[in-house]
Amino acid sequence: MNLAPTPPMGWNSWDCYGTSVTEAEVLANADFMARHLLPHGWNTIVVDIQWHDPTARAGGYNPAAPLHLDDRGRPYPAVNRFPSAANGEGFRPLADRIHALGLKFGLHIMRGVPRLAADAPTTTTGGRRSGGGLAGLGDIADRDAVCPWNTDNYGLDHDRAGAQEYYDSLGTLFAGWGVDFVKADDMLWPYHERETESFATALRRSGRDIALSLSPGKAMSLERLDHLRANASVWRISDDLWDRWEDVEAQFARLATWAPHARPGAWPDADMLPLGHIGIRAERGTDRMSLLTPDEQRTLMSLWCLARSPLMMGGDLPTSPADTISLLTNDPVLTLLSNSHRNRQVIRDGALIAWTAEATDRDARYAGLFNLASHPTTVRVRTADLGFRQAESITDLWTNESLPLTPPDLTTDIPAHGCRLLRINQPAT
Repeated sequence: MNLAPTPPMGWNSWDCYGTSVTEAEVLANADFMARHLLPHGWNTIVVDIQWHDPTARAGGYNPAAPLHLDDRGRPYPAVNRFPSAANGEGFRPLADRIHALGLKFGLHIMRGVPRLAADAPTTTTGGRRSGGGLAGLGDIADRDAVCPWNTDNYGLDHDRAGAQEYYDSLGTLFAGWGVDFVKADDMLWPYHERETESFATALRRSGRDIALSLSPGKAMSLERLDHLRANASVWRISDDLWDRWEDVEAQFARLATWAPHARPGAWPDADMLPLGHIGIRAERGTDRMSLLTPDEQRTLMSLWCLARSPLMMGGDLPTSPADTISLLTNDPVLTLLSNSHRNRQVIRDGALIAWTAEATDRDARYAGLFNLASHPTTVRVRTADLGFRQAESITDLWTNESLPLTPPDLTTDIPAHGCRLLRINQPAT
């Protein structure tokens, strides 16, 4: 299993292109990442759902889509959207170009087997019809275990011979393409324990180190923690998150529960960052810049970093404003992902929330003070409640502003839905 010491940092096509991203758009984002974000730790490009649907469109899914499949019922990129996949090349040429930029390549896959393959009419050598579907996939399909929001696939019946072999064949295919990251969808709501184990087994058998990310994460329970850690590198803890303050605010409680359990190779995921230019051809909303205010965007980034959640940028990088890119390239903030531990919420009192963490690369602590109210406020917290009594200096990591030292209290102004993300440098002992 992938045991990376830092949560994944990358770009995902969903928030800006929905089901319909093209090869040219993927490469444009990969080139931008390599030139501007790679030095700051961003290194993964993920093609999200429906890459095998030649008729994909903005605003949702196509029922009974004419998916591009091989003769074993495995998805292949739609050539009209990914021209380098022609002649059976699949995603290998695209992955090679992304790897040449120094980046990793990821893709999305739905749980189960395509209905188009499982329901395909087949014949025996004597001309008699069989119910087995393409490559016998009808015999392993669980037609009752279907996704409630996408009609592409059936589940797999793991009591039938051939179910594991189908997932093994996907793992082999993806490894041959050079895939580094797989986002497996419709796994967690409801929680599909055997599907998760089977898919994780397939990736381990593939011969390539491939990180597994599970989605979506509605009503996630800590009772699943050991199973998640044993089978996945990343797992979502919420449904899809969009550029609405209520979506961001709801993640405070979820991350307070899950962040203490993050560790290398096992990362609770608060979902993608709906920042910058999104909605271009998305499943939800119209072409727009993120509707989150600048303060709400800093709050989102601060919370995700304090909780050590994966960072997957959802906006189109080449057409996002400079202010968005500056959020993604603030190294003192991003340092929380790789050089902090004991990250946790320590105060929740009305509209005030406080998080703390300890630095692992210096004698310092971090504190995040958040104002959930819709108006500015002045907060006063006891420094002991943030884990320190003395400090050499206190720096706001977003503004680089030094805060006055006033133990035993720390007093500061916080804008509506805003935050103060502080590094507290400790005096030498």
